[in-house]
Formats: sequence, structure tokens, C-alpha cells
Amino acid sequence: MNIGVSELQGRIPVTVMQLQGDLDASNYKRLIDKAREVYSTGVRALLLDMSEMPFMGSSGLVALHSIAVLLQGGTPPDPDTGWGALHAIDRERAAGLQKYVKLFNPQPRVDRVLRMAGFDQFFEIYTDLDVAIASF
Repeated sequence: MNIGVSELQGRIPVTVMQLQGDLDASNYKRLIDKAREVYSTGVRALLLDMSEMPFMGSSGLVALHSIAVLLQGGTPPDPDTGWGALHAIDRERAAGLQKYVKLFNPQPRVDRVLRMAGFDQFFEIYTDLDVAIASF
């Protein structure tokens, strides 16, 4: 997976992470680390561009959840705890939509995974970039 980072200006600056390639067990920790890196520079509005990400495994759900917790100022669960990290997702999802991380243009297979996992009730998902940036 390649991860590009750019910044777009809306009402506030929005950092866009362009995800290219599959998000799976081989690289999900790298995505979390990249989010940690941008968070440490002061980023508080993050849009994950999934338009070039054709596949996401369950470890990708852990990565997305970890990034959301991180941007809320919390400590993400240890992804190596396996089911513990997935159970944490269920608890957080019950709290409703979060406002610091949003998703842009997931491909059909990825969109199905997001919806099956109930992540469409945890993340705002956009298909129009201007609308996504303006939502922050």
C-alpha cells in the first residue's frame, strides 16, 4: 500500500491521506503509524481517500478504528490483541459518528465491508471531494 498525504483548505485545513492498494494484515500497522505521524504534526481533520484502495480486510477495520481514536486524542487499542481490538470497535461504534476522520470514495468491495461492519454508522462517507472537505 502506498500512502500519500496532502492538505486541502476548507473552513479549516484538512489533511487527505490517499490510500493506494489493498489494506490488509500486511500493512495496516503502517497506516496507523502514518496517521500517528500526521497527528503529531497537529492534524485534527483527516480525510481518508479510498478511491484507489480495491480491497480492505478486517485488519483494515482495526486500522480505521485506531485512527479515529487517535484523532479524538485517545490511545488506540493494541492491534496485536486481535479480538480485543475488534470488540473495542463495537463499543466505539455505539457512540455514533465521530467528527475528526471521514472517508472518501470507497470502492464497491470496500464500501460493502464498511457497511457490513457497521462503519457507515461510525464514519461519514463521501463521494464528492468538495462536500467532504466542507464537512469539517
